[in-house]
Amino acid sequence: MHTLYFDGASRGNPGPAGAGGVIYDASGEEVDCYSLSMGKTTNNVAEYGAMLAGLNRCKELNIQELAVFGDSNLVINQMKGKWKVKSANLQSIYTQAQEVAQYFTSISYTHVYRKDNKRADAMANLGIDGAN
Repeated sequence: MHTLYFDGASRGNPGPAGAGGVIYDASGEEVDCYSLSMGKTTNNVAEYGAMLAGLNRCKELNIQELAVFGDSNLVINQMKGKWKVKSANLQSIYTQAQEVAQYFTSISYTHVYRKDNKRADAMANLGIDGAN
């Protein structure tokens, strides 16, 4: 099973934002990484953007089984269906993420602490820095 670690960051909330992530194969080898600018937005939108970009990247790589890890309790619990999506500006990106998630034969979502998500955090900050 492949793993996706994602992170979104915003300097200010809202402020300049970036998204990033890392994909690992079953042996823990890095397969791919990405970073992108999210423009000026909130941290939660950046987190969702990071996860959605990672899901799309995994789909492009024809990955079928995926374990998703992120340090956003909001994103992880909403994707698991434990929390409702109340924010109108998150509804669209949440719906997109749920649609892409249908592609995978197996997908799980797990919360990790920021200290265990450093590589994805670095990629998200690259996304912010690239926009400036």
